Amino acid sequence: MQSSDFDVVIVGAGLVGLSLARALADSGLKLALVERSRPSLAGTGDWDARVYAISPTSEAWLQDLGVWPAATGRMAPVTRMRIFGDRQGSELRFSAYDAHVSRLATIVENSALMAALRETAGGQPNLTVFSPAACASVYWGSSQATLQLGNGKELRGRLLIAADGADSWLRGQAGLAVHESSYGQTAVVANFATGEPHDGVAFQWFRPDGVLALLPLPGERASMVWSARQDLAERLLSLGAEALCAEVENASRSLLGRLTLITAPTGFALRLVRVRRLIAPRLALVGDAAHNLHPLAGQGVNLGFRDARELASVLAARGPEGDTGSHALLRRYERARGEDIAAMTAVTHGLQCLFNNSAAPLAWLRNLGLALTDRLLPLKALLVQRALG
Repeated sequence: MQSSDFDVVIVGAGLVGLSLARALADSGLKLALVERSRPSLAGTGDWDARVYAISPTSEAWLQDLGVWPAATGRMAPVTRMRIFGDRQGSELRFSAYDAHVSRLATIVENSALMAALRETAGGQPNLTVFSPAACASVYWGSSQATLQLGNGKELRGRLLIAADGADSWLRGQAGLAVHESSYGQTAVVANFATGEPHDGVAFQWFRPDGVLALLPLPGERASMVWSARQDLAERLLSLGAEALCAEVENASRSLLGRLTLITAPTGFALRLVRVRRLIAPRLALVGDAAHNLHPLAGQGVNLGFRDARELASVLAARGPEGDTGSHALLRRYERARGEDIAAMTAVTHGLQCLFNNSAAPLAWLRNLGLALTDRLLPLKALLVQRALG
């Protein structure tokens, strides 16, 4: 049986796992990255239906790592946001100008980010990538953990990192307690050509049947994320192109004019995943393995990037501590991330519950709250600073 020793073994090669590996490029640590299967990325001429609103802080960090996509023509800045309640006159507006920044976020395709990260991972001297490779078993020892792959290879590491998603196998093997609940919604995503320019505005509507967002893409295009109640999601996914465009036009009050579908819709179930601990002996959680939120605030991947940035910082600043899996280092990471994760989880979950309730008093309260927040400049500034990262 082949075996190898590493300082850090990262399980999961999504955006967060790859960014963490890259952040540790100059750490002096020997790294392994385990990838279950290589993703199928969209072709250069296709538009990826899944996009992310990357905060300026995350963008700056990725640029420092040298993994920001070079194709600027495939990205769009968000300079303003308009958020509508489910009653007439209820609106909250944000602008980059008022926040004294150049943009509130940058809309980037998942495939573009993945391609940039994968390109650098392939040439990173201190990183060994095992792909495709399934995890078969893990043994937790006092001085190291041993991960056995399905092909018989053994990877011994002082620290294992679970970056393997909301259904994390590695988290389950460690026996960490998880609280999971379904939102009863599916996020339906698709891209459209628009009849009217978006002018860099991201639109969002809180509706009785879910949350609809239209995000700016380059040119006269927009990306839709409709977090829809299950019955509506099934109907949206079954509609033909023209019928779907008409449905989205109506729901968005035709603010972007006539829509033309350019990528077929797809959907993924939404749920809340919370863990009590971010660490266990010789284990740290990052990304969706550590938290899985409702996408209404567009902060899930940014939260994961902040996990990776903090953990990389802790490991790089370990000083004379030679054991990357020491409890002191892991606790430093957990303490640093606890407040941010708890706050973002509370905001997204609270908003979803508030707007997913048909009670008349709550409907009045939530719409009044949006309108009042729009007038309270200090509160708006605080919300913007949180979103900027």
